[in-house]
Amino acid sequence: MTHSIKELNQQIKREATFIQNIIEEVRHTIVGQDYLINRLLIALLSNGHVLIEGVPGLAKTLAVRTLSATLSTHFQRIQFTPDLLPADLIGTQIYNPKTGEFTPRLGPLFSNIILADEINRAPAKVQSALLEAMEERQITIGEQTHKLSDPFLVLATQNPVEQEGTYPLPEAQLDRFMLKVVITYPTRSEEHEIINRMAGEKPEPPQPIISPDDIIQARHVVNRIYVDEKIKSYVLDIIFATREPQKSGMKKLRSLIEFGASPRGTLALIKAGKAHAFLNGRGYVMPDDIKQVAPDVLRHRIVTSFEAQAEEIDSTRIVQEIINRVEVP
Repeated sequence: MTHSIKELNQQIKREATFIQNIIEEVRHTIVGQDYLINRLLIALLSNGHVLIEGVPGLAKTLAVRTLSATLSTHFQRIQFTPDLLPADLIGTQIYNPKTGEFTPRLGPLFSNIILADEINRAPAKVQSALLEAMEERQITIGEQTHKLSDPFLVLATQNPVEQEGTYPLPEAQLDRFMLKVVITYPTRSEEHEIINRMAGEKPEPPQPIISPDDIIQARHVVNRIYVDEKIKSYVLDIIFATREPQKSGMKKLRSLIEFGASPRGTLALIKAGKAHAFLNGRGYVMPDDIKQVAPDVLRHRIVTSFEAQAEEIDSTRIVQEIINRVEVP
């Protein structure tokens, strides 16, 4: 096993050379937001989707656009609005009077990288159009099912739900996002750099770094990263603590959690941990990999109770408490 891990470490060093190139290319345009870029790369490597939450003006859309420009893939931005229809996403069937047949007109979801901008400004009917595409990587139009190309990645931005004109996303859709990343304001020094960089001439647009085949090859390497049985047990301890905290010695959390993380969350935590290890040049997952990605994997998968909302305790705080309390192998 040790010999195979050493070989995997060497392969990761070879395969991961593009990571630093992407980061440097993105930094030519984006100031700060290193955490967000790291999470977007984790999602790219583990074939997951990302929900990015933050107030307007934090460069959420620009970060996704910039990262997409470093990939030689098809990019599509969809602006979500209250009057958007499901057909505006997936497409529709057009009747041809000459042949008397319906032919599909494919919508913007038939691309590689999808930027769903301000996703929570569209009603639930439109959100449901994304469910099949996000989970099964296919779209059904009429009686025909169309496979989506690989890679397929939904990077959605949303404003805090407290803002006017926003809709909370359904739990079924939230669960399909591998990560939910919450970003905040830049530091004073970062904002000073933003002034210097953006107040003058616009920086050069980023150049493509990798192809879809490179991404797929990197994913194969990520899938081979070793996860010890103790790490698997550690992940299960965290997941089950979100469902039955009283059995994990966290009785106080029982009244704060309505529903815990699903098995999809378990798999997402393992996959994100592997991608985090890959970004750090390792062929094996450490407990710290799990601890680092757990807040982003679990915060949107825990439904808080009315009591928690009354006490202004959010899911992020609950997840952090669980991570602090669960014994590390």
